[in-house]
Amino acid sequence: MAQAQLTIDLAAIRANWRALAQLTTGEAGAVVKANAYGLGVERVVPALAAEGARRFFVAAAEEGIAVRRALGPGPEICVFSGHMDGDAAVLRDHRLTPMINSIDQMLRHVEALPGHPFGIQLDSGMNRLGMEPAEWSALRDIALAQKPVLLMSHLACADEREHGMNDFQLRSFRAMTDGIDVPRSLSATGGILLGPDYHFEVTRPGVGIYGGLPFVEASPVVTLTLPVIQIRDVAPGEAVGYGNAFVARVPTRVATVAAGYADGIHRALAPKGSLWAGEIRCKILGRVSMDLITVDVTAVKQVPEHLELLGPHQGIDTVADAVGTIGYEILTSLGSRYARSYTGA
Repeated sequence: MAQAQLTIDLAAIRANWRALAQLTTGEAGAVVKANAYGLGVERVVPALAAEGARRFFVAAAEEGIAVRRALGPGPEICVFSGHMDGDAAVLRDHRLTPMINSIDQMLRHVEALPGHPFGIQLDSGMNRLGMEPAEWSALRDIALAQKPVLLMSHLACADEREHGMNDFQLRSFRAMTDGIDVPRSLSATGGILLGPDYHFEVTRPGVGIYGGLPFVEASPVVTLTLPVIQIRDVAPGEAVGYGNAFVARVPTRVATVAAGYADGIHRALAPKGSLWAGEIRCKILGRVSMDLITVDVTAVKQVPEHLELLGPHQGIDTVADAVGTIGYEILTSLGSRYARSYTGA
């Protein structure tokens, strides 16, 4: 079968969430946007709920539909993008809680869905989403009279523990929210690891649940193995792949595996990337093409049927380093052609 195998360890996801929840001084929610970081809300969300998560976060109202279907009634689903034009029916019918980002969104929400739960997102310095201090000051009393269920902001540099922006945003968030009797949330995975000062009443663990940095103690969640289609011997002077990007200097044994950039494996992986045959590291040769990758298996006595891209020997952040990106992008780029299976349910 020329289909790569993607295995997702639900027990590891649950263990990672539990570990982050135990570090949290308040309630730990779970960020499940982008289809649970590419791993499938229909399986990931029930696993997190079974572990104890009761508040979930998505990017847009449309994502909340799938999460609600996976959860059923009860748990809260918060929408980072707030109440966008045209969202009212989705928010109402699927009992989603928008995180209001502006005066305009506040007016839209109270007019379209009076009495419907909402939260408020504040800009503590990232300049991306949320009300800035002056806007919040003008709206604060009116907004609080509508009884929001959560006040939140987001840290820009939480993965850099010593970055001055962390303390700046903490002080800014406190200045906007101290003395208000509403649950507060400032921290995702990185903020949780900064310590209790950043936790407030609710945290939002995200990438750490899925095995990514900055949660270095995370259990690996994904294994991705690519099937070997063909093996050939390449003589010195012969080229491999598009553009003659690799030319053999010595006799080289080359395996061609079934996966490529159509499966979310970045073309930029080729110069530094490797696959693994058991304990043997096998360098990628030439370019990553749409459906195929060529790999040096000269050192492998008996080439297995599959080579490992993600797994015990290299995780998402190791692959990300080779590409020049971050583990988030590796996860959320995982393609639809993989044969997906789940363990540890």
